[in-house]
Amino acid sequence: MSRAAIQENAAWADARPSVSVLIPFLRDDPTDLLGRLDAEADALGGGVELIVLDDGTADTSLTSRLEERIRAMALPARLITLSTNEGRARGRNRLASAARGGNLLFLDSDMRPDRPEFLRTWADLVARDTPAVAFGGFSLLQAPDEPRFAVHRALAAKSECVGAVERSKQPEKYVYTSNLLVRRDVFEAEAFDAGFTGWGWEDVEWAMRVSRRFPVVHVDNPATHLGLDTVEALAGKYEQSAPNFGRMASRHPELVSAYPSYRAARLLKRVPALPSLRRLLREAARSGWLPVGARAFSLRLYRAALYADAV
Repeated sequence: MSRAAIQENAAWADARPSVSVLIPFLRDDPTDLLGRLDAEADALGGGVELIVLDDGTADTSLTSRLEERIRAMALPARLITLSTNEGRARGRNRLASAARGGNLLFLDSDMRPDRPEFLRTWADLVARDTPAVAFGGFSLLQAPDEPRFAVHRALAAKSECVGAVERSKQPEKYVYTSNLLVRRDVFEAEAFDAGFTGWGWEDVEWAMRVSRRFPVVHVDNPATHLGLDTVEALAGKYEQSAPNFGRMASRHPELVSAYPSYRAARLLKRVPALPSLRRLLREAARSGWLPVGARAFSLRLYRAALYADAV
């Protein structure tokens, strides 16, 4: 396990939070997000704490800036800086073990709340209903509208930026650790599987396990996903995610078999010269002369073609 340096602010020691906001990051700068969350401090009365995990960025300048920001915050806050990367699942498990609240709000560092009462909405939901698991939703409201991100924007708008009513029809499918509230006893019963490495699917697989034992509810308390990727970067993440998808499919075949990506992967598995097809699909997704919709479709097929080797 990595060595951890810990920095806490003056408000930390005496706080008795009901909600712990857990923010992991790697090579991002969460300073702006921390400032936006801290703007709600007066309305929360010490009932919400922030714990930020630097998962091995190894940037002393960024660490110094964050330590200064943490010290200045009105919200109770702690910074954990790891010497080496532990990965998404282990990092979130570490954050949960450091939390003091009875409810854990997982929030990615590239998210930005869409409403000024974002934390208050979560705190009110906890006080009123204490849900086992609740997902607040994604948006693209504040995301960069640049041509190089057009394909990712199209993909996210179609598959991720879905309202609570629609998400509730398949509650375990629309669960991402980017705006996710989990009651502590639920997380202690079902932690993230540290066998998932790299990028992708550890949160959905966790939700599949949890949904068998606890209700998963969906609410409309969205945050914008600022971290849109270029086609090249997104294709790289898909390549990382293939083993994770296979791991999830082997554990939850009855759920994953209904996914369009799984059905497409099984069909593509029969295609001769699949590596050549993958190259063509990736090139099509990168081709700026094609319509964005066609490029997005090509990238979805490229992902399915990658997953064909894993299922």
